[in-house]
Amino acid sequence: MKRILFFVMLVFAVVPAFTQITLDECRSLARANYPLIKRFSLVEQIRSLSVSNASKAWLPQVSLSARASYQSDVTRIPVDIPGVDISPMSKDQYDVSVHVSQQIYDGGSVSSSKRLADALSDVEREKVNVAIYDVYERVDQLYFGILLLDEQIRQVRLLQDDLSLSSKSVSGMLRGGVASQTDLDAVKVEQVKARQSETSLLTSRATYLKMLSTFIGKPLGDSVSLVRPDETDVSVVVNNRPELSLYNAQNRLLDQQRNVLDTYLRPRVGLFLQGGYGNPALNMLKNKFEAYYKVGATLTWNFGNLYTRANDKRKIDTDRLGIEAEREAFLFNTGLQSELQRGNIESLRRQISQDDEIITLRERIRSKADVKVANGTETVNEMLRDINAVSEARLTKAFHEIQLLQEIYKLKNINNF
Repeated sequence: MKRILFFVMLVFAVVPAFTQITLDECRSLARANYPLIKRFSLVEQIRSLSVSNASKAWLPQVSLSARASYQSDVTRIPVDIPGVDISPMSKDQYDVSVHVSQQIYDGGSVSSSKRLADALSDVEREKVNVAIYDVYERVDQLYFGILLLDEQIRQVRLLQDDLSLSSKSVSGMLRGGVASQTDLDAVKVEQVKARQSETSLLTSRATYLKMLSTFIGKPLGDSVSLVRPDETDVSVVVNNRPELSLYNAQNRLLDQQRNVLDTYLRPRVGLFLQGGYGNPALNMLKNKFEAYYKVGATLTWNFGNLYTRANDKRKIDTDRLGIEAEREAFLFNTGLQSELQRGNIESLRRQISQDDEIITLRERIRSKADVKVANGTETVNEMLRDINAVSEARLTKAFHEIQLLQEIYKLKNINNF
């Protein structure tokens, strides 16, 4: 029983994870497997830590200070009062104190810091999205490259079937004295070349599959079938590239930086409690160690930021203009690329309609080649030329169909449509 279980587990272990896979599945797996995807969790951790740190500004702030000093002179009363002995202050002084402060109004600084942390994390997240988006184009290239190889393999096998029929036909002619051994050898040469071509194509397909497997992080066996994507309508395309989301996030970050500037001009109000032990304490005329405390409220209003406020605002406005210039350049370039792709798509569609006519004519010529060879009006080499011409016409159409799909998906990828 254990041996049977082991055998079953071994079989499942060596069976490829996929027998069929789609382009959308490859894209999703490649995104999940891309090393940069880990940065999303890191960005979220940094955002959470930054917001948490900003919130801690509302917690009581506690500080401990200690001081020991010796001074060359001390304050003295310049008159003598009869019957009153006032001892002078000690020249060596000591103090240990604890200061506790509690902010009750911060001018909106904490809330602005939180929103700034959120805006920063949004920018970093969109940067990761932009970096990861490039992987889609690389996956598309591999995927459509394999589809092209699959079509070439299919066509070369059809060519082998045609050559096999021609070999039988020429063998019959050889027995009838119509063809020579040289004619049969010429057919066999084409058969060997077709098998060589198939071997080369299968090797290239295996290499492409290994590269695609590396991208998606899943094993792909040689027998895996790649589903040809549907030809979607791209007459109306809306640009949804992650770069546009990045520009929006950068503008929101500038908005938050502008809000932070406003908080610099607002007052801060707080409460404090100070307790200590020292010589002298609060009574400077007592030359003895005593405990003491102070409580109160503070108002702080710093106007120094007015000196730099105008320049800070101009810098933010300049950064905003830079972002807008990048957006316009990006939209301009993607617009040009989209128009180029539309031209390629239209050209391929016209070529495919012409491919059908060429295939029909080539097959008509090929269908009469055997009779012509049997009648002696055409050589075997000419017949082989007709066979190869039909194969080439079919392959050209298949290429154009795959290329049309690839150009459509390039257009979709340019616009994230």
